[in-house]
Amino acid sequence: MLSKRIIPCLDVKEGRVVKGIQFVDIRDAGDPVELAKVYDEQGADELVFLDISATHEGKKTMIDVVRSVASELAIPFTVGGGIRSLEDIKETLRNGADKVSLNSSAVNRPELLTEGADYFGSQCIVVAIDARYDEEWGTWRVYTRGGRTPSGWKVTEWAEEAVRRGAGEILLTSMNKDGEKTGFDLPLLEAVQDVVNVPVIASGGAGSSEHFYDVFTEVDADAALAASIFHYKETSVANVKAYLKEKGVIVR
Repeated sequence: MLSKRIIPCLDVKEGRVVKGIQFVDIRDAGDPVELAKVYDEQGADELVFLDISATHEGKKTMIDVVRSVASELAIPFTVGGGIRSLEDIKETLRNGADKVSLNSSAVNRPELLTEGADYFGSQCIVVAIDARYDEEWGTWRVYTRGGRTPSGWKVTEWAEEAVRRGAGEILLTSMNKDGEKTGFDLPLLEAVQDVVNVPVIASGGAGSSEHFYDVFTEVDADAALAASIFHYKETSVANVKAYLKEKGVIVR
């Protein structure tokens, strides 16, 4: 078993870290630079920074904040939100990001994945998939623009297409579970892992150390991401890792 990664996520709006429930009811969670320092010190394996208003409001990613956060980190750093072109990818990586996360822009123009992968390598290209279960379809549907707009893609089909186009990793968020703290969406994760051969990061639903154990042992996720339980000090990265080590899960 490869060592599992624990990844805090900074959802940033107007320069502040925020967190909501099922992508709404947003509340403040702190300063991104200060939180990044804390998570680095706690032993986080990576950090994800998502500018959650950039795509919806038609803005570009806050490069100055990205640069400030990157200056405090010694761990891999993924940045997403408002990245629409190869030039945007270049600018983001040149200002301290190790990877870019593409969501709406990739769904709108899948060629962007190939352009980024050809230029920087697939290891720099993460496809973020916001998934909500669609009763009519009987499966999960891809949403864009910060979870506001349903696309025409089934999640499993888009995951396959994204990897074919050059994505080296998938950040898979369950909108149904987001902020609920009831555990990760294991059936969703399993469905995507069955059709791709790249690492899948589980996102949405973490509420306890036990939930991380479940996602690593029941569906063998490569990494797990959480926000509110870390931001509001309900637990820490160090505590989660200590619990997983006790249970025999290999962590860094």
